[in-house]
Amino acid sequence: MAVLYCLKAICGIAWEVRGEENIPERPVILVANHQGQWESLYLQTVTHPISSIIKQELLLIPFFGWALAFMSPIPINRKNKLQSLKKVINQANARIKANFSVLIFPEGTRIKPDIGIAPFGNSCGLLATKNNIPILPICHNSGKYWKNKQFIKHPGTIKVTIGPLFHGNNPKKLTDEVRLWMKDEYRKMN
Repeated sequence: MAVLYCLKAICGIAWEVRGEENIPERPVILVANHQGQWESLYLQTVTHPISSIIKQELLLIPFFGWALAFMSPIPINRKNKLQSLKKVINQANARIKANFSVLIFPEGTRIKPDIGIAPFGNSCGLLATKNNIPILPICHNSGKYWKNKQFIKHPGTIKVTIGPLFHGNNPKKLTDEVRLWMKDEYRKMN
């Protein structure tokens, strides 16, 4: 959280959050749209303990990667999608059994803010139904202020909405419901 407050003070990037009352005190599959680095920092503060799915290359970055390793991430090789999906399911199941929430960016990669919400992979629905836990969706527009792969930050207030819990027993249907909620919420923000 200290990094976020430094960004606020130095770069003028503030944030406002709606829906904090929707955060349960039990493990969830936390699902968010992915636009840049800001949400990667913010989402780590939503619930504890939390385990994120990350690119395995991030663990190789001196100091940063070493620190990241202490956060119990689930590192994946995005070049091998099927193997990565199996790894995510197996390791996320273990984290959930250990009382961790699991953070997933179901779009798979960072999406430009003007594109909106991209199609979702089904891993969030699979994990939620397999472990009988809800999905907690979080929608934001952080990419408008901290653009992906750009050093310059643009002052403004990031809007974050924490949605209602989504439950279901059909992974595809559950994933689609969460994506529809997120698309609608994102439209309202912009």
